[in-house]
Amino acid sequence: MKTKFSNLISGLIVAAMILMAGTALISSTTGRLRAQERINWFQFEQAIEMNQTRAEQGLAPKKIFVDVYTDWCGWCKKLDATTFAHPEIIDYLNQHFIAVKLNAERQDTVVINGQPFVYVPGEGRRGIHQLAVILLQNRMSYPSCTFLDESGQQLQVIPGYMNAKQFEAVLHFFGDDAYKTQDWETYSANFKGKIAE
Repeated sequence: MKTKFSNLISGLIVAAMILMAGTALISSTTGRLRAQERINWFQFEQAIEMNQTRAEQGLAPKKIFVDVYTDWCGWCKKLDATTFAHPEIIDYLNQHFIAVKLNAERQDTVVINGQPFVYVPGEGRRGIHQLAVILLQNRMSYPSCTFLDESGQQLQVIPGYMNAKQFEAVLHFFGDDAYKTQDWETYSANFKGKIAE
């Protein structure tokens, strides 16, 4: 009887270990899949450094996409939860751009090419960062997106929330260099994206 009980306990322990190992493997795999289903966000200064490194390595620099947001902005949170969570948007941004998240109210100093940009308390609703002011051309509206070309020159600021379908067209307009040969009205009227709704 004792041997049967010992064998039963041993069997249960082995089964529990196998179950735990399987659960850990599934959890680990799911975590990796989820990590690939996110936009690779960087700080602005990292994006500049990444393009400098690419140039030093003989690689073509990438365009930079900047999402300018604040912590209190409800539409910014909706943009993160919907548009920036769509697989087509994630794939295209990660492939064609260096994606930057810039908190317009960040309170640190950012140095780019020796030029410091600082937080200015008392400006705007809760203070404002100079880098956000420059990138949004002093039109402080959240969320706002701005696109920079491979050399860091600003292409366009686009204020407000866009759903994934609307944003897909904008991404391709800049990412595929259509802005160099077409106006937005013509391009957007003929754009056939992958996102249905």
